[in-house]
Amino acid sequence: MRLAHALAAVSLIALAAPAPAETDRTQVARIIDEGTNQSEVARTAEYLSDFIGPRLTNSPNMRKAEEWTQAKFREWGLRNVHKEGFDFGRGWWIESSSVRMVTPRPIQLTAIPIAWTPPTNGTISAPVIVAPMSAERHFDAWRGKLQGKIVLISLPTDGSEPDKPAFQRLGNDDFAKLDQFKQPRYDPDATDRRIKRFEFAKKLGAFLKAEGAVAYATESYRDGKLVHGEGYLYGVGDTMPLPGVQIAAEDYRRLARIAKVGPAPVLEINSNVHFDDSDTQAYNVFADIPGTDPKAGYVMAGAHLDSWVAGDGAADNGAGSAMIMEAARILSAMGVKPKRTIRFALWAGEEQGLLGSMAFVEKHLATRGSGADTSSGIGRMMGWTNRWPITPQPGYGDLAAYFNIDNGSGRLRGIYAENNPAVVPIFKDWLAPFASMGATQVAISKTGGTDHVFMQAVGVPGFQFIQDPLDYGSRVHHSSVDTFDHLKADDMRQGSIVLAAFLLNAANMEKPLPRAVPQQPKVTDPFAYPDPDEDR
Repeated sequence: MRLAHALAAVSLIALAAPAPAETDRTQVARIIDEGTNQSEVARTAEYLSDFIGPRLTNSPNMRKAEEWTQAKFREWGLRNVHKEGFDFGRGWWIESSSVRMVTPRPIQLTAIPIAWTPPTNGTISAPVIVAPMSAERHFDAWRGKLQGKIVLISLPTDGSEPDKPAFQRLGNDDFAKLDQFKQPRYDPDATDRRIKRFEFAKKLGAFLKAEGAVAYATESYRDGKLVHGEGYLYGVGDTMPLPGVQIAAEDYRRLARIAKVGPAPVLEINSNVHFDDSDTQAYNVFADIPGTDPKAGYVMAGAHLDSWVAGDGAADNGAGSAMIMEAARILSAMGVKPKRTIRFALWAGEEQGLLGSMAFVEKHLATRGSGADTSSGIGRMMGWTNRWPITPQPGYGDLAAYFNIDNGSGRLRGIYAENNPAVVPIFKDWLAPFASMGATQVAISKTGGTDHVFMQAVGVPGFQFIQDPLDYGSRVHHSSVDTFDHLKADDMRQGSIVLAAFLLNAANMEKPLPRAVPQQPKVTDPFAYPDPDEDR
């Protein structure tokens, strides 16, 4: 279908929004019974967390998760279970690591190797130098000073003691703030600046190597001895040339204080990590409940299966993956015969730039831009929505709705309408049976940062649920305490039930959900000047 015809058809759908469909309360009752009395969601999340553990894209653990989740889908009777590959890069995993201060006194430090940095090949011992560098212009100050040193590249902070409770449930005031239309802002120059900041990491690695540094370290961005270890140079030929570790904020600041008054402390680092180049493709996992009308298309729910490595990937996003899988189990156990196929997706590469869902969009829905995209990794993710025109793929109109879960294990309290007012009355009707379970809110707001983003960006109705934050953002997200202990099983059971009902309603609607048509925006503030102090 040509773009003009495709978007014209979508415009008609958006203008002629269907009236709210009456929810089938009998089916809802069956979903609630199956999802409470026969639930497998806690067992699924526990296996992903405790037995498989952290699932960095293309790591051996991620490969185990890909195979195990497919086996579970087949065990529960789903059809068309398969995985679909896309170009990614190197696998990487941690066998063991140790960071110790040996002078002026011995202390075992809390630290973690930074993802996709090379091993130390045994223990290295060297003094530290505090050399904060966040832009290429900072290199001149440190030329000739880094030979044989472990370089602390973060500017030491002064502490970040919390001023509000770490654990939170949403209340009425919070819902009111969410349900506010915020005008979108379009500033392609700002996107270009963000891409350049991520490209700085490659230049930093080359500079440190050329100057003879033996390793580098960064400060953790949370207090409380939490570490994270994110790294984004995973492409073949792009990985850092020397070992890197992230050190807990309290330990990092201690090292910086000692180095300030001198002599510089000496560290021992043993980073026993491994690259896996056996397959540079990453894989999304899919499974279906077939629809009865082959011309009606499909609805889909998804969560990202990959995680970072500091914890076990329990809340981010083992919890969401388990709820997606549990919704599939519930509907399959009920023997539903939906009008549209219901598809379940477990994405890879989300943590490196939503790459799995982007690959799906480009292969099955639409591409953006007419020229060659030479950017890679997270830089490509940042620039993708600035590329025009949108060119539909043959299956562009087949996906009738997409629902995403990716904010930990908190109870679903409602859903974001993504600035699409036509879906608000529909979603309110679908939530009505779950008011007593705490799911009541439809917020007009747009959300970002997870796998519905690129579907929205090409005009497919993709949505993220509102969830109780719990301690997800305050301490669990990406951190070393992202373990099963921080999950709430009752909340995940509720979330699986609400999701299953939404999927069945969307699959049985007479018409697909109304779409919001993307148009190339004009720059929001054409008179703005860039900040000359912003790192470039």
